[in-house]
Amino acid sequence: MDLAFLQPLYEQPGPWASVYMDTSRHTESTAHERHLTAQSLAGELARQGADEATCQAVRSALEELRHSSEPHGRALFARGGEVVLDPPLAERPAGGSSACWAPLPRTTPLLELAGEDPVCVVAYLDREGADFELRGALGSSDAGTVTGRQWPLHRTASADWSERHFQLKVENTWEHNAAEVAEALAACQEETGADLVILVGEERERHSVHGRLPQQVRDRTVEAPHGAGSRLLDEDVERIRADHVRHRAEEDLERFLAARSPDAQGRPLAVEGVPAVIEAAREHRIDELLVLPDGADAHREVWVGEDADQVAVRRTELKTLGEQRSWAARADDALVRAAVATGAPAISVAPAQPSTRAEAPVGGLGALLRWK
Repeated sequence: MDLAFLQPLYEQPGPWASVYMDTSRHTESTAHERHLTAQSLAGELARQGADEATCQAVRSALEELRHSSEPHGRALFARGGEVVLDPPLAERPAGGSSACWAPLPRTTPLLELAGEDPVCVVAYLDREGADFELRGALGSSDAGTVTGRQWPLHRTASADWSERHFQLKVENTWEHNAAEVAEALAACQEETGADLVILVGEERERHSVHGRLPQQVRDRTVEAPHGAGSRLLDEDVERIRADHVRHRAEEDLERFLAARSPDAQGRPLAVEGVPAVIEAAREHRIDELLVLPDGADAHREVWVGEDADQVAVRRTELKTLGEQRSWAARADDALVRAAVATGAPAISVAPAQPSTRAEAPVGGLGALLRWK
């Protein structure tokens, strides 16, 4: 996950209000329920010590979501009476709505709730061309249409030579249209940056288009087993998106496991556990931050100073480094701040199989390192 969008949260000092609002429930009483939730979350921030201006800013922002049709939820980060960032969520908060007042923004849940939202181009194919639709966790939108040759498109049952010649023209029309669709689909994928391409249609049309796609697009293309009129198509799309997320997590974990071995110069390529990752953060060596969502050390208390690289396991370490002001913070949030400062991405690593959890980073926190 590219963390650059979080930069505004680290340009101002804390403390910060971090709120995760669940908007997945939609009933006749939704507006009233969200009104009560807004009051409750603002009240929780006040109980944790948030100033009145920030509580009011959060309450007002949440009230604006009373009639929102967002399918999952919204995160809000506020300080000094202002909501600084309010990204939409790609998944609903598992524990429901929550609010936190702390020295650093509570950003780590975004790695799961907003980070893995594979966008896909769904191509509805027929012999005349295709309609493209862009789908993500927040909905769908039209992504264009391609129309091929319109005649001839249908075979005849006659064995007469002229009819066989006509059938050959039909075949040529189908193949020509498949080539045009493949070219347009590849351009659409490149333009939208879609992670996946899903082909929907008759088996012949799917295979014809699939085989004509450029290799880099073909590698991320899946054929849906059900057609456009099937009620199961939406389930196909969500299953394919979920499979993509799982495969990405497995690949990320494999890269980390492979990097555990030192390089030819004996330098570590990956570290794990809070002390080692904090040391890498102070030395600006984090190339990629890895976080296991329910890792045991994610909530571990560490100490942070005003700058992103001022982070230590013990408060006395910061004083030794010359930092006079420090605050207690969660380890995962402190390391996300450090990753943002150096432009390093962060990855939520959730092993698919219980047997692989033992291979995950110690305590749920690890990092791939960069060396000059």
